[in-house]
Amino acid sequence: MLIQHNKVMPNHPPLGNSYNKVIATIKSCKTKSQLKGASRMVENFKTLYKQVGYPKTIPYSLDETLKQQYIITRCQL
Repeated sequence: MLIQHNKVMPNHPPLGNSYNKVIATIKSCKTKSQLKGASRMVENFKTLYKQVGYPKTIPYSLDETLKQQYIITRCQL
């Protein structure tokens, strides 16, 4: 546990590192089932980092990247 701003917080991987991994996962999706898994990953990311706070643009960016990859994947099928 880390103590920050007088709050006790569980250890979380650095935000930037986790964000980049989720983006890379989304962009690597080639099938609908892979996109479903990436969608769950995005929801888990939001749940985890909502507890510690993050800029509002991050979940929006993840959702938009997921939508774009869905369109790309759909056009390839």
